[in-house]
Amino acid sequence: MAVASPVSPGQQLSPHTSPLYLWHLLSLDAPTIASLWIWFVASANHLRLPTVSVVAMFLAVWMLYAADRLLDTRFIGAITNGDLEARHYFHSRHRRAFLGGIITASITLAILLPHLEAAAIHLYLILGGLLAGYFILIHATSSAHRLPKEIAVGLFFAAATFIPTVARRPDLRISLLPLAILFAALCSLNCLFIYAWEHSTPPYSNHPAHALTRMALRNLSPLTIGLIFLSAAISFFDRQAIPCAIAISASSLLLLHHRRHQTARLTLRSLADLALTTPLLLLPFLHR
Repeated sequence: MAVASPVSPGQQLSPHTSPLYLWHLLSLDAPTIASLWIWFVASANHLRLPTVSVVAMFLAVWMLYAADRLLDTRFIGAITNGDLEARHYFHSRHRRAFLGGIITASITLAILLPHLEAAAIHLYLILGGLLAGYFILIHATSSAHRLPKEIAVGLFFAAATFIPTVARRPDLRISLLPLAILFAALCSLNCLFIYAWEHSTPPYSNHPAHALTRMALRNLSPLTIGLIFLSAAISFFDRQAIPCAIAISASSLLLLHHRRHQTARLTLRSLADLALTTPLLLLPFLHR
């Protein structure tokens, strides 16, 4: 994912056999990260989530991301500004398979819903209503480009990740709020780095992005360094695993950013999401 000229549709449709590429192209990256983090947040607070909660999260996030990418490719033949990437062309090529997968996942999720906690379902319904309105603005209105998409994605993703824990332990809502904000910042930075790598070089002034997004793009390194130091400080003084994982992930994103010119675009995009799997590194220390 080096900053280069947009890849042509023919190149985008070439087969990729790398497991890392397929993890990204099949839209498995975001649901993997979401499922891992809801388990991690719960475990860091001495809660054991039922498997059904993790599976339901994986299915819901996969459906959301697959549907979003399919919607992005509705007018694929008319898009010439380089906004589409390999993941979009892959979804367009395998549209029927993805639609079948979304239907199957919807049925499975409907079966799992009665087994989820009522409090969690209530919170997810509220979040889902807000997310549905956001989807409509993005895909059905001409003003969608004025929304800070990358920042909104971070907020929604973080909220969905912390809901299973706060639904079971409402007393943790206040104490977990700062950590949820830090994780939202990490998710937003993930999106912002990807935007920077997939578009032109700074100052990004010619892109139809929100002014806040453009400002963040111009200050990616300072913002990331700030998140690293803040998360590391909280982790050091409070001995918490969540901010430690956030600091490691943010450091990985910054390292990728400095090596962006030496790394292929699709590899860079896939590694950006792999950087958010840092809870796996902390498994040996989680229950000490």
